[in-house]
Amino acid sequence: MTHDDIAMLNDFLKYIEIEKRYSMHTVNAYKRDIDQFRNYLQKYYEISNLLHVDSDKVRSYIIHLKDHGLENRSINRKISSLRTFYMYCIREKKIKNSPLSEIKSLRQPRELAKFVPECDMENISFEKTEEFTVRRDELVIEILYQTGIRQTELRSILDSDIDGNKFQIKIHGKRNKDRVVPIEADLLKLIEQYKKIRNRQFPEKKNVKLIVNNKGEEATPKFIYTIVNRVLSGITTIEQKSPHVLRHTFATHLLNRGADIRAIQKMLGHDSLSSTQIYTYNTIDKLKEIYKDSHPYGDK
Repeated sequence: MTHDDIAMLNDFLKYIEIEKRYSMHTVNAYKRDIDQFRNYLQKYYEISNLLHVDSDKVRSYIIHLKDHGLENRSINRKISSLRTFYMYCIREKKIKNSPLSEIKSLRQPRELAKFVPECDMENISFEKTEEFTVRRDELVIEILYQTGIRQTELRSILDSDIDGNKFQIKIHGKRNKDRVVPIEADLLKLIEQYKKIRNRQFPEKKNVKLIVNNKGEEATPKFIYTIVNRVLSGITTIEQKSPHVLRHTFATHLLNRGADIRAIQKMLGHDSLSSTQIYTYNTIDKLKEIYKDSHPYGDK
């Protein structure tokens, strides 16, 4: 890479981290995607400057990725990374036109969001005890299912984020965007019971985060995943048993019961309605049931 090339890439990565407030995980993914494209250009075209690229080179790269067995979804993510980078280059007046301007994303099969059926969720039960781990695990499941928040958002909840008077929780979402989600009285009661047990279990620790591990320390993503996977393994046969499945379950169950999709969008913290609309495809079976039960010809 040339000096200008390196500087441009570094400036871009700072831009998406600081101004766009992307997570470091996302920033690193962008860097990997762009580095892979740069390595391809150097190997096959002896091009060392990312700013000296045309659409033919991009098309060639996409064919190269397809030939190496990458799925369309993965290729589209790389295309998106490159498109964002070159749009930034245009903004900074380093190039006039993007080599991605004529490149379209590849078609990919619609993937239905996996969710736990309502009948399975009704089978979740926890032992009636004041044992800390039991009450903590129950609260993890109930918050994820009743609010639809991400596991990262769950782990970032502070005690002070819970407003018992207004029955709501302030959620710290992606890119530092906060939102408020409502909670029911029963969930608030679970939270208050858990906090008393947690504070009694770890009196020497000043608990800042609501959910803590077995040592009273901040929970890790793996720790939350383990809890959810173990609980769901006992009540459902669906293949995926992750915290994100409970997010899908929250949205799908709300839609099935007639909730407005824009309200669900706000609760999930989606910037675009299109992100929420993936859950509408899960409701087709519910619609078929309604048709069968309600239409005069439905049972014929």
